[in-house]
Amino acid sequence: MKAVLKTAAAGRSGPAGHDRILRGDDPALLDRIRDPAVGLAVWHRTLPEALGEWLDRLWPDQLPHGRVLIEPCDRERAIGAIFEESRTPKGALADVLANDIAELAAAFCRIANIGEIDLRLEAVQHNACWRFHRDLVPFRILTTYRGPGTQMVSPAQAARALEQQTSYRGPIETLPRYAVAAFKGDGAVAGGGIVHRSPPIQNTNVTRLLLCLNPASAASPAPWAGARAAACRG
Repeated sequence: MKAVLKTAAAGRSGPAGHDRILRGDDPALLDRIRDPAVGLAVWHRTLPEALGEWLDRLWPDQLPHGRVLIEPCDRERAIGAIFEESRTPKGALADVLANDIAELAAAFCRIANIGEIDLRLEAVQHNACWRFHRDLVPFRILTTYRGPGTQMVSPAQAARALEQQTSYRGPIETLPRYAVAAFKGDGAVAGGGIVHRSPPIQNTNVTRLLLCLNPASAASPAPWAGARAAACRG
């Protein structure tokens, strides 16, 4: 994948209680989400420092935001349209971000073996999906470009977090900025999907920029109006 500054060869599982969670510095680790026993694969990575500084300087309404249902060959044009409609300032760093999103979309399409991608870029200033939950989609990729990352609990704490919700005071892991997390939904992995939530940021003046990639579903928007269907099909 482009714009990756550091990779390493080996993926690894987490500490005790995280046997269904794999993590490492190799982007190929994301492919392991297809393993029947794996519920979450996390690619820890770095992106240019200047990108984070640029994103943190943008006003929330300048962050790229939008949702499209696209075929892989339309991803660059669709992402460009999102940036244009959001009035995100143009420049080299905007290109780095757009390219990274496009590369992740292509990887997700390959990993999930799908022909359409439900791509959502969201500038979040509220608690969003604040409840601890398991996903219902077969596969999902999440990465946070600005603000705190997705929070999750170990399988050993899952039942407690689901029951207690906002009163849960057990251990919580917050995924780092730019980490790419491939989640498997509930019913797609033995023991159920990994329990996670959006970090609570209501009334904190914090804005997150979240990328969510899903397969097409009944909840997806209509196919992107700018699609070039004939080109996508060869």
